[in-house]
Amino acid sequence: MTARISPYLNFRTEARAAMEFYGEVFGAEPTFSTFDEYGMAQDTADAGKIMHSQLELPADGGVLMASDTPAGMPVPDESSASVALFGGPQDAEALRAVFARLSEGGTPGVPMEVAPWGDEFGMCTDRFGVGWMVNVAGPGQG
Repeated sequence: MTARISPYLNFRTEARAAMEFYGEVFGAEPTFSTFDEYGMAQDTADAGKIMHSQLELPADGGVLMASDTPAGMPVPDESSASVALFGGPQDAEALRAVFARLSEGGTPGVPMEVAPWGDEFGMCTDRFGVGWMVNVAGPGQG
């Protein structure tokens, strides 16, 4: 199978701000399409909202996608979904830096530290309410 799985985040109105932030964190440029660009804004309040946004992470690190939810549709206050970001020992410095940036203005969870399974692991909720788990494989595992 050649299919890939990618996180798709939903916001009420913060998709653009969140994706611009993630673009800064990961060093990539997000793309945006609004509801009005595709004639899909059934409520004038939705015209400038993001219908689809995409961020291609460097070095084929995956794709992060997001959208705003139209006014007439419910969106949960909080999501139980988290984004997992992982790599080997060669990625440790970069993953620690990403974790630090994602934590800025967010809610601390588990600090980056060696976990019982031998990897360096941390959890946080960013300023947009998205949960992140960051894992650096221990030496010899990456």
